[in-house]
Amino acid sequence: MEKYTLLQNILLGLSLAAPIGPVNLEIIKRGLKSGFKQAFLTGAGAMSADATYLTLIFFGLAAFLNIAPLKIILGFLGSFVLVYLGLMSIREFFHKKAITENEPRRLFKNSYAAGYVITISCPITIVWWTGIFGALLASQAETQTSLSAYLSCLTILLGCFIWVIFISAALHWGKKIITDKFVRFISLIAGFFLIGFGIYFFWRAIGLIIN
Repeated sequence: MEKYTLLQNILLGLSLAAPIGPVNLEIIKRGLKSGFKQAFLTGAGAMSADATYLTLIFFGLAAFLNIAPLKIILGFLGSFVLVYLGLMSIREFFHKKAITENEPRRLFKNSYAAGYVITISCPITIVWWTGIFGALLASQAETQTSLSAYLSCLTILLGCFIWVIFISAALHWGKKIITDKFVRFISLIAGFFLIGFGIYFFWRAIGLIIN
């Protein structure tokens, strides 16, 4: 693999992972509350979902992701997940002790599962992979489907991995000097943003049905 290609793929991965969206909000919230492990697991779940989309598009299944009924289903699923997680975040702000006692009942207690579901059902992720990555493949002079070409494309996830390690470590060390009150305040703000994303994706799904 050429050095230029590797650098390009890493930068593409960073462009996918770094912007603040539903996944990073969840990583920040869990990292501030529980430290490096839970933040990293959430990011790992997101990377697994990215790997799923990369595989589908690389092997020519991009058209499958653009099927209207599937986009509608993913839109509703994504909105439900985000609104639910947002409500749980807001609940953490108002019920400091109660949330700890009831935490085992939480639907997305598993951080890896939460990261995967949020990413796989997020329209932003679908647009990125079908748009940027799909265009990148189409622009190549020779389209290969060999294992080596596939592994080369997987290095995009290396950029995502670098971001996840960085933000998880930052949250882990930051957690040691941040008060519990501040953590709950972050949960409150993150909750409102997650609900906002959920409502936005819901209306986009409604728009697909109407059109």
